[in-house]
Amino acid sequence: MDLIDTLVEKGLRRESPTRDEALAVLATSDDELLDVVAGAGRVRRKWFGRRVKLNYLVNLKSGLCPEDCSYCSQRLGSEAGILKYTWLKPEEASKAASAGVAGGAKRVCLVASGRGPTDRDIDRVSRTIEAIKEENEQVEVCACLGLLSEGQAERLRAAGVNAYNHNLNTSEATYGDITTTHTYADREETVRLAQGAGLSACSGLIAGMGESDADLVDVVFALRAMDVDSVPVNFLIPFEGTPLAEEWNLTPQRALRILAMVRFVHPDAEVRLAGGREIHLRSLQPLALHLVNSIFLGDYLTSEGQEGKADLDMIADAGFEVEGMGTTTLPAHRARKEACGGGSCGPCGDADAAGPTEAAGSAEIAGSAKAAAEPAGAAADEPGAARTDLVAVRRRGAGTDLPPNA
Repeated sequence: MDLIDTLVEKGLRRESPTRDEALAVLATSDDELLDVVAGAGRVRRKWFGRRVKLNYLVNLKSGLCPEDCSYCSQRLGSEAGILKYTWLKPEEASKAASAGVAGGAKRVCLVASGRGPTDRDIDRVSRTIEAIKEENEQVEVCACLGLLSEGQAERLRAAGVNAYNHNLNTSEATYGDITTTHTYADREETVRLAQGAGLSACSGLIAGMGESDADLVDVVFALRAMDVDSVPVNFLIPFEGTPLAEEWNLTPQRALRILAMVRFVHPDAEVRLAGGREIHLRSLQPLALHLVNSIFLGDYLTSEGQEGKADLDMIADAGFEVEGMGTTTLPAHRARKEACGGGSCGPCGDADAAGPTEAAGSAEIAGSAKAAAEPAGAAADEPGAARTDLVAVRRRGAGTDLPPNA
């Protein structure tokens, strides 16, 4: 395919595709899917080799949010039967974080529901980070606390935060259809405040909310323009009791095309496979590892994910390796910027990535695809059908007496 060849060459040079090229990736047919995955996989391997970074979520405060984000089970007016609890104690959060680190995670993502943190909340999170670092000194910490005010990002960095997550979620043109209690510009400003304080910017999107191809391309290019280091790609989890409960717009093939498009637009950024992968990719999850270089281990904020051991088995079986704690995630040109700007993932190093650029090609990906594309059970009878039975509310880990999934 001339399109994919062009995008691969651009990606290997860290050049951006055009909007039309990105739209064309989303418009490719299922017959062309393996070519798309193989091409984006070459770009992924150029900058990240075969490493997969594991991240672990700790939900510090769950539910009871005053914002009305339509996709969120913790939103104002949500009737989803999720766990609801106020701030975890530092030792509780540290225990949860240690479970993730023991499972192989090198980054812990501390998340709290709400519009944004108060100064008292920043103090709470700072004490939590201290407790986590006492047990796991090398672990990276990403905070996701909502909209930031002036000076708060600097305080978080001083407390030991490496990165700040605040997703744009969808295009500016359609943002008002998803949320009314804050604006797209508010989200952009929080990302800029984090970057200005020297924090590594983590910002991504949610696919499957009824958006158009143009909306997806718009938000992915907006994230490139902001020069974010990490792009989490979430696929909508349609919780019963939320306004988007009936939005089942994704097939496994569609999800893979979206991930490939994000990789072509962000060739050298950390692209993370985030919430909803088990529900929408299902048995094609291993193919996504050829596109992303980062995933969440175990459960999410309010929903259960794949078992942690299954995540590790999937990575190994697909021929990838878990990224070690002492390894720098980003390529040298980005890691140097991050280390000098405030992130502390490790030394810059000399290599562009790690591992050979062309270690695996189209034939290998095609082989793994054939194995993965044989779904079992009900899914095999209805190709591409929504699996509503896969949405499970989290009932273990943080906020419960049950051990976490890691």
